[in-house]
Amino acid sequence: MGAGIMTQVSVFPAPVMPGLRNLLSRYAESTMWLSRYMERIENLARLIEVTSTSVSATNLDAGWDSVIRINADEGLFFQHHEAATERSVVAFYIIDANNPDSIVSMARYARENARVLRPLISTEMWMHLNVFTRWVMELGPNDVGAGYLSGLCTRLKQDCQTHFGITEGTLYRDQAWLFYILGKHLERADQITRLIDIKYHTLLPSGVGVGSDIDMSQWTSVLRSAAAYHAFRRVLPEGMTPANIVGFLLKNDGFPRSLSTSLRSVYSVMGSLAGEYRLRHCAPIIERVEELRVTLAEQTVEDIIMRGLHEYMDWIQRELRQIQNEIAHAFWPPAVSVQSTGPGRMEQMQD
Repeated sequence: MGAGIMTQVSVFPAPVMPGLRNLLSRYAESTMWLSRYMERIENLARLIEVTSTSVSATNLDAGWDSVIRINADEGLFFQHHEAATERSVVAFYIIDANNPDSIVSMARYARENARVLRPLISTEMWMHLNVFTRWVMELGPNDVGAGYLSGLCTRLKQDCQTHFGITEGTLYRDQAWLFYILGKHLERADQITRLIDIKYHTLLPSGVGVGSDIDMSQWTSVLRSAAAYHAFRRVLPEGMTPANIVGFLLKNDGFPRSLSTSLRSVYSVMGSLAGEYRLRHCAPIIERVEELRVTLAEQTVEDIIMRGLHEYMDWIQRELRQIQNEIAHAFWPPAVSVQSTGPGRMEQMQD
């Protein structure tokens, strides 16, 4: 498993705009997965950091279990660990090379994809990725102790954000850039639906009354896990309720990690690939994304919760898996496929 170097070369149709070059399908695939893995590393580092803080503050036994559930790794985790403690979960998700969803594994996949993309990416991108991934792959048990966790997660987040900044400033605006953006927003859509699905049902049924100090601190941790706290308080300074938080993360068009923003970006990128580059097989993918956008826009958050938030999030995640599969079948060599390592978790596979 991982981001293997492709041996089959498949060239996209010739673009219709003068001066634009063809893009090899292996480059498109590696660009998308480089983006997804770096986005996933940042999200996971933030989730671990916020969980560490919230569990420490509220002494919740179920806190670390929620990290496993969000990543759909119950089977693999409990094969090797008896309980979801801070020590076991942190090691599993940061330095366990046998866990394909660990940060060290994803750093290795990101580096392999970057190596495939070396002819396309800037020297700045390559140098930063090289330094970052080597540092991550050298992390050991002594580096992930409780006293080092906050600083470690902060550096992981900052290095991922630095990568995104360097990429934004140096990656040429052609099909590779579009597939990079496509991967980033598919990953964000997947992550936000997972977070909402698990956290909402973990927190809401608790015996603590909605509106209490403990309840609000827990919902604040949900916002912080999505990097949404300050944006939410700016828009709804007095509206810290579960429904408002879920609605903000799903439907707010101004928040860059909301489901609606991610779906809008995916729709826009697919339109550009179809219109500017005349890539075939885009129409079914565009239609599926548009259906997701319409269902989200036409329902209030109260409607979604009343009809079943879990069922709706589960449907969104299945649709996102299908979109990723349709992209793979349309644009990369048939020998390469994606699979789910859990409900909704997509991974890059090599032949």
